[in-house]
Amino acid sequence: MAGRLARRSLLQTIRSGFYNATILKAAPAVSFASSTRGEDHSTGLGSLFKAVALGTAGLIGFSGVAYADEAEHGLEAPSYPWPHNGILSSYDHSSLRRGHQVYQQVCSACHSMSLVAYRDLIGVAYTEDEVKALAAEVEIEDGPNDEGEMYSRPGKPSDHFPKPYANEAAARFANGGAYPPDLSLITKARHNGQNYVFALLTGYRDPPAGVSVREGLHYNPYFPGGAIAMPKMLTDGGVEYEDGTPATESQMAKDVTTFLSWAAEPEMEERKLMGFKLIFVLSLVLVTAGYYKRWKWSPIKSRRLIVDAIN
Repeated sequence: MAGRLARRSLLQTIRSGFYNATILKAAPAVSFASSTRGEDHSTGLGSLFKAVALGTAGLIGFSGVAYADEAEHGLEAPSYPWPHNGILSSYDHSSLRRGHQVYQQVCSACHSMSLVAYRDLIGVAYTEDEVKALAAEVEIEDGPNDEGEMYSRPGKPSDHFPKPYANEAAARFANGGAYPPDLSLITKARHNGQNYVFALLTGYRDPPAGVSVREGLHYNPYFPGGAIAMPKMLTDGGVEYEDGTPATESQMAKDVTTFLSWAAEPEMEERKLMGFKLIFVLSLVLVTAGYYKRWKWSPIKSRRLIVDAIN
């Protein structure tokens, strides 16, 4: 809001400056034509130069406001050609499996995905037996038992992904006051969704000259404010993929972003398939309606009736 108000005031200043310059330039010319003293009209030219200087300063100020607004809201993420964005495209299930591996080995240490259950992965990235084995590796606190006490048990496919922290206070304490958000709907909760997540994961760099980042934060132009508490987590070779795919930084960012997109919209493939079926059925209805219009109803509608009123 402050950025928009500042830009509006600058534009008004520029307009008023050029308007006043035009009036001041025209006034001496009229006075010179009607005056007998031959008054010097250099004042008009000086006012024009002042207006040009004011306009240049305004443009520089406008650029500064735009830069400040960019720093406040973060750099706009580029648009990447995600293969599942097509009308009839589906998720890359190999990428989903690799993305879950990146989340499990890197992201799950701080971020939860409380809305995703292990059984949701069946038929998407793993088989049923593999999902059962994955869930059994996790200890789930359950209860109370017959004695009223909580107990731990191996995970089941119906369990949701475990949370790394017991509550928000524990998460903030472990991360220097920053709260790692839940990633279940992160691509829906952030502007430009998956493009933002990918740009953020690959956007870490040294701060430019004149920009200082306080201790404990890291410079990332795609994060609002430019300083983020999360350090760079993806490095080349940080994960060893099961299928032998080279685990470069961009590959891991692409895979985990695809996995997070699926987590936020797991019904996308079913919705596209249902839409295709609906369009196909409506096309058949359209062809049938055209047939009856042309061959059945049209002769009846265009026939001519002759009424013999005399007989």
